[in-house]
Amino acid sequence: MKILILGSGGREHALAWAVKRSQRVSEVVCAPGNGGIAEIARCLPVDLKDVAAMVRLVEAEQPALTIVGPEVPLSLGIVDALQERGLRVFGPTRAAAMLESSKGFAKRFLQRHNIPTANYAVCATAAEIERDIDFFYPPIVVKADGLHAGKGVIICESRHAAIETAEELLSGRLLGAKESHVIFEEFLEGDEISFLCLSDGKHVAPLVPAQDHKRIGEGDTGPNTGGMGVYSTDAMLEPAMTEWILRHIAEPTVRGMAEEGTPFIGVLYCGLMMTARGPEVLEFNARFGDPETQAILLRLESDLVDALEACIDGRLAETELRWSPGASACVVASSSGYPGSYQNGFPITGLAAAARVPGVQVFHAGSSRSANGQILTAGGRVLGVTAAAPTLEEALARAYEAMELIHFEGIYYRHDIGHRALKKRP
Repeated sequence: MKILILGSGGREHALAWAVKRSQRVSEVVCAPGNGGIAEIARCLPVDLKDVAAMVRLVEAEQPALTIVGPEVPLSLGIVDALQERGLRVFGPTRAAAMLESSKGFAKRFLQRHNIPTANYAVCATAAEIERDIDFFYPPIVVKADGLHAGKGVIICESRHAAIETAEELLSGRLLGAKESHVIFEEFLEGDEISFLCLSDGKHVAPLVPAQDHKRIGEGDTGPNTGGMGVYSTDAMLEPAMTEWILRHIAEPTVRGMAEEGTPFIGVLYCGLMMTARGPEVLEFNARFGDPETQAILLRLESDLVDALEACIDGRLAETELRWSPGASACVVASSSGYPGSYQNGFPITGLAAAARVPGVQVFHAGSSRSANGQILTAGGRVLGVTAAAPTLEEALARAYEAMELIHFEGIYYRHDIGHRALKKRP
């Protein structure tokens, strides 16, 4: 099989690495890819915001399967466009991807189907903002309705700050693009869990759980990012809790989407807060998470291609996912200044030495390759140094050992990935 992956980040590098391990796969193509992906796949240029260009590429390559990595092509309807041409593609349609592309849609859907989530209000005007703020006590979560690469969520410590933030989102002053709607949300306390499932539109199969670290700073401080690190362990969720989340959140979501005429086929990412009153949905993503995918796929022992094809063909109930026991961890190396402005083009050294650390895979998130073969920085999040081991402590030790061998100008990474889990240990 030839597999084509759309995307250019750490998630896509991990997907390319995982599908390449399948005995059924003869070639992996990635568009546009990055400097690290180019070592294991043929990379081709494409604009991920141009559906027609992506369709031309897939039609020219004629892969046995196309896997869509990022949210933007999904929200633009690339899956619909490929399906209309009889091409096999893994990912939800544009209508199903609205679970991620519109937070207002997702909140209303959760309410319609009685799935646990924070209290909320959706506002379209300054008058509605002034009216609805009275339903909330600080801290107040303010969310942009659309896609903003993990940066459209702001926690405000006062009602005045929440009003100001919401108005700046509507006007476009805060994120550079005007929002048609903003969401106020009750602030939930607890541990966040990334609970990802495969879905064939009727059934769900859970992946191993993970916990992301979204804040740029140590101790979960500073602005939100796309994710500075993640870990996955067997101990994160008891089997009974996994079953509860499946029965009360994941399965009702897939069933509800089917009932509403928009069956969800792909990866349903449930971002959960484990509150005192039980798990509640913070957000949905309609694709593999980044950097969750890096840590999760390092633990997958069964064939990823078989599982993705089972989703497309409605055979997920017959498919078994097998996982290595223990733990995995991914530590993200970012450019200085991220998630604000940063510079690109700095040489990256030490990658070969890092890859020799036992149990480690270095997934490239934002890199390019110069004419002479030098790997250069080319993004805010540059690398995801990922390791698997029998325990979380060992996985983290391996990831940080490898990270210390890597250098580029302005390299920044958090030294406390997994701190919440380690703190709970006796």
